[in-house]
Amino acid sequence: MKNTIDCKGLKCPQPVINTKKYFDAIEEGEATVIVDNEVSKNNVVKFAESNGFNSSVEEKDNLYYIVVTKGACSCKPMSFDTKKLTIVISTDKMGLGDDKLGATLMKSYLYALSESDNLPSDLLFLNAGVKLTVEESDSLDSIKKLAEKGVNVLSCGTCLDFYDLKEKLAVGEITNMYTIVEKMNSSDNTIKL
Repeated sequence: MKNTIDCKGLKCPQPVINTKKYFDAIEEGEATVIVDNEVSKNNVVKFAESNGFNSSVEEKDNLYYIVVTKGACSCKPMSFDTKKLTIVISTDKMGLGDDKLGATLMKSYLYALSESDNLPSDLLFLNAGVKLTVEESDSLDSIKKLAEKGVNVLSCGTCLDFYDLKEKLAVGEITNMYTIVEKMNSSDNTIKL
């Protein structure tokens, strides 16, 4: 089975997500992923390698054609630990620097996380991070998808009160600092954004 996955003009992480969705739907087969930038090319190749798929790349007319084959490789996919992971999101932006870029990066991160097979057990939203869990948040769909997949979404009540957002909470539950401490202490790994 051969298919073309046209990802020209798509921003990261969409080319990897489109590729993943295609290969999740088949037992084995081949697809040509077309991307228009080196970052997307590298990310699709890394996705293939991490899943034990074969891949080859051809550059032509400023486009990258990545042929990915599932099922014909003797490679072993990377193994992922299934330990309990907690992600603490304490801001509505990712990284330091330009706020508009930071907001775009956070939205992209949450979208990519919602498309991942390796999900955290808990997402804890603190300080300005609670702005992501309320009505009109650009990331609301991704966070709702994570909740639907079984991720425990908790927003700090004190923080929602501080920003006067408690009545606008649109996903997950309101929590307190004691529960946040317990979630972090009982986690095998905690990532803070």
